[in-house]
Amino acid sequence: MAAGHSGYDGTMNTINSYRVGLKRDWAFRIASAATTIYGDRCMSGGMAMSGGWTMSMAWMRMQDQSWLAAIFSFMGMWVVMMAAMMLPALVPARLRYRASLRVPGTVHLNAPTALAGAGYFFVWALLGAVVYPVGVIVTNAEMHWSTLARSVPVITGAVLLFAGGLQLTAWKARQLCRCRNEANCVSMLSADARTAWRHGLRLGMHCLLCCLGLMMALLVTGVMNLSAMALITIAITVERLAPSPTLVARAAGVVMIVAAFW
Repeated sequence: MAAGHSGYDGTMNTINSYRVGLKRDWAFRIASAATTIYGDRCMSGGMAMSGGWTMSMAWMRMQDQSWLAAIFSFMGMWVVMMAAMMLPALVPARLRYRASLRVPGTVHLNAPTALAGAGYFFVWALLGAVVYPVGVIVTNAEMHWSTLARSVPVITGAVLLFAGGLQLTAWKARQLCRCRNEANCVSMLSADARTAWRHGLRLGMHCLLCCLGLMMALLVTGVMNLSAMALITIAITVERLAPSPTLVARAAGVVMIVAAFW
């Protein structure tokens, strides 16, 4: 009877842990999405350029804004945007990681789970830190060289074509398999801080490589374009959760190739 009661308590603790995790993730997801929409409105609009396109405000400083403030503003919006886009696919992985920890009870699971999530988004923050100076340099070049500015629609199409082709490759299939395996096949792990941080970094790296083509598409179609963000979020989520992920990735690649020619 005691053993049965203990097993029942363990099951109920796991169920309650899942419920708590889902509630917190949904709250964070809603807050991230709301902040992203607000930031998009603040950075909406842009500068009309020769060639019939509009330069995004994401790469421009506001009036009387220092470069340091511009960097912090972009990085803040980038991390929040990545959270809103990645959480639908990340939530199941975080719940599986939480269930794999060798710690009884719910309270002790919060810290390593949060640390693993921090490690995951740290990887995406590093990507933003690399992307921002590149975006600023390209933006300045486009503003000063009219020939380059007129070529942007063609360059955008070429990048989309490359990104769509990347979705069709065996390399993409391997990265997607690694990302899904890292998220799904979580063995019993220690709950210490180092293990949690390393798990988050590893999951983030696999996810970043897997999403490389989709991120390229987002950057060239408008980093603060809500429609593009929504479509890519759906693609990332379905790739992670669908029973036939390679088929989904290739379908997304075909859509990007068609968009490139359009």
